[in-house]
Amino acid sequence: MRVLITGGAGFIGSHMSTYWAEQGADVIVFDNLTRRGAKHNLDALREKFPTLTHIMGDVRNFDAVSTAMQGVDLVLHLAGQVAVTTSVVNPRSDFEINALGTLNVLEAVRLSKNPPILFNFSTNKVYGHLDYLPVVEQETRYAFDHNLKGITEDYPLDFHSPYGCSKGTGDQYVRDYARIYGLRNVVFRMSCIYGPRQFGIEDQGWLAHFVISALLDRPITIYGNGKQVRDVLFVADLVRAVASAVQNIDHTAGNIYNIGGGLDNSLAVWTEFAPLLEEISGLRIPVRYSEWRPGDQKIYISDTGRAFQDFGWQPTISPREGVRRMTEWIQENLGTIQSYLAASS
Repeated sequence: MRVLITGGAGFIGSHMSTYWAEQGADVIVFDNLTRRGAKHNLDALREKFPTLTHIMGDVRNFDAVSTAMQGVDLVLHLAGQVAVTTSVVNPRSDFEINALGTLNVLEAVRLSKNPPILFNFSTNKVYGHLDYLPVVEQETRYAFDHNLKGITEDYPLDFHSPYGCSKGTGDQYVRDYARIYGLRNVVFRMSCIYGPRQFGIEDQGWLAHFVISALLDRPITIYGNGKQVRDVLFVADLVRAVASAVQNIDHTAGNIYNIGGGLDNSLAVWTEFAPLLEEISGLRIPVRYSEWRPGDQKIYISDTGRAFQDFGWQPTISPREGVRRMTEWIQENLGTIQSYLAASS
């Protein structure tokens, strides 16, 4: 099996690369290495899997994508611009990477002699602010009113930010290419993936960012009151979801799935995460508070029932266990992380 992973040296991409290489696949990492930690991850991949191929490429370049696509059986499209704040500052670049980049991948798949399976990794941000849903404020968190357990794939799209627009554009192109051209495309709308190899920053990867900041005694800013709720998913559970959906491609092709931790793996970003982090790290962690950021959802929780129904997947790793594993990796690689932070400051 030949597997092409765009963004394959990134946080999620490196875990996907590891999994498919361990399955004996011929793995091609297509990555321009601009993301923090990507070079570190690629070096680790090459050391473990000497036959792994790296193509220094950018998804905005159709010819490069098309060349990399030759003879591929499975494409995992993970390359992208990942921060809402960055999209607001530079919406054109955000569009070119996320929307045009995804179209380039789709066209390369469509024009292939034997079109491969394609997984596109989208985001819960396509549902927008969700301010039409009744929300109640509890002691440590916000909660949906009326016993709503989570957001299903049938909720209306409301992109709300340049990032939401660019990811939503790719999301819908992937779906329609499956319908119009009969391609075996699957969309995963992800929610707060975390784990080892995540070089988190304030704008993206908040769980890792908080752990890194705590261990390095760097300042942490909480925007809003810290009761905002997200469902978090350990990266190994995401890898399992992809593998299972590939195995069931005759059923999953053409579909969209919300992939997150669900209600049982939801956390308030500070009022509930802070005690967990302090317990695991043994640190007392001071923070400062600032105004709410535009478009910040008070609560987002994925309903993953469709994924369970269609390919038997559900999360297995609790936030306590997942954060412990991530913290151990960060502690082991603190020097490398510190060097990246120094270089970007």
